[in-house]
Amino acid sequence: MMPNSNWQNDMWHAPQDEHRQQAQAAGAAKEAADAQGAPRQTAEAGHAPAQAAQSTTQPARPMAGQAPAYGGYASPAAGGMVFAAPPKQKSHTWIVALVVIVLLFALIFFCISSCTSLVSSTLGQATSLTTVHQTVATSGPTIGIIEVTGTIQYDGTTSSPEGLKSQLDRAENDPNIKAVVLRVDSGGGTSTAGEEMAIYVRDFSKPVVVSSASLNASAAYEISSQADYIFVDETTAIGSIGTIMQMTDLSGLMEMLGIKMEMIVSSPSKDASFGYRPLTDEEREHYQAMVDQINQTFIDKVAAGRNMSVEDVTKLANGMTYTGIDAVQNGLADEIGTLGAATAKACELADIDEAATMYLRPAATTNLSALIDYLRSEDENISVSDLERLAKELEGYDTVSSNDE
Repeated sequence: MMPNSNWQNDMWHAPQDEHRQQAQAAGAAKEAADAQGAPRQTAEAGHAPAQAAQSTTQPARPMAGQAPAYGGYASPAAGGMVFAAPPKQKSHTWIVALVVIVLLFALIFFCISSCTSLVSSTLGQATSLTTVHQTVATSGPTIGIIEVTGTIQYDGTTSSPEGLKSQLDRAENDPNIKAVVLRVDSGGGTSTAGEEMAIYVRDFSKPVVVSSASLNASAAYEISSQADYIFVDETTAIGSIGTIMQMTDLSGLMEMLGIKMEMIVSSPSKDASFGYRPLTDEEREHYQAMVDQINQTFIDKVAAGRNMSVEDVTKLANGMTYTGIDAVQNGLADEIGTLGAATAKACELADIDEAATMYLRPAATTNLSALIDYLRSEDENISVSDLERLAKELEGYDTVSSNDE
């Protein structure tokens, strides 16, 4: 059987025997009609052979619900064999279009972000051009604001001895800067760095007022204690007068893992702080004496800076912080107030009615290319503190405002 491409023209070609059977059936029908005397039926029967002959070229369509005669049309409704065209494949054009749209929006967003960053960077550089090289305040009486934030350490920022000393010297040499406000938000850090910074604040010739943010503790408070006046918020955590030395004993874990460290030392206690073995009683006693001595210098500085007795400070030196409310009551702070109150107090101590405020920050001596060169250097072991220091240097620049915050 060979079907045509159009099902409406499909036709079964009957063999010759079928034509003979149809002729015999027509003759039998004619004889039956003659016997019954039905002229109309006889006449119709008389045309049956002709119709049968025509069926070989154009077979009649079957009625709905009837099976097609052999050689007739095979209608789909009649259950005939149908050769349907293969189904069309689903188009994935919409998926491609969606991906293109998403990528287009991503590209637009990236371009907008890049342009925004470029404009911000350009404006920031323009600002630093007018202020970063500024060595003298240009608007008359000015209160310099120095930020002491994050960890107290040797990183070159104003939270380090070198960075703080640099800005204090700048304020010292600027006749228009009448006083300095330290904006402190730090939980402390290296005791030696805090000691040096406290000395720099103590020896500064102009009034120094501290404005405490959320945290002013440990080495940060040692620095603050040397100021002329300390402001706190009611919820500021301040104090934490104390010293800590941390040792880690990993010997039990190493034994569990089957790791053995063999140390070659010049003296028995050279590896005491490496954590590969427990401390001996003599070593623990030695380190405790160190902590006590360092802590005593802390207490002495606070007592001198706050005009308190050593005994009173020792009672407060429990290593814990106090709220701003308690600190005002126990003498560790002077007054509840914000940065604006601190600048007003600085004006009062400097004996001036009003002044502009000027943030004193290290000059951005490094730039993006310097940072990239630093990161590419194979000779440097970059630590998190190194990256923090570079980030602070990159964003550091001076700003001048005529309004108190």
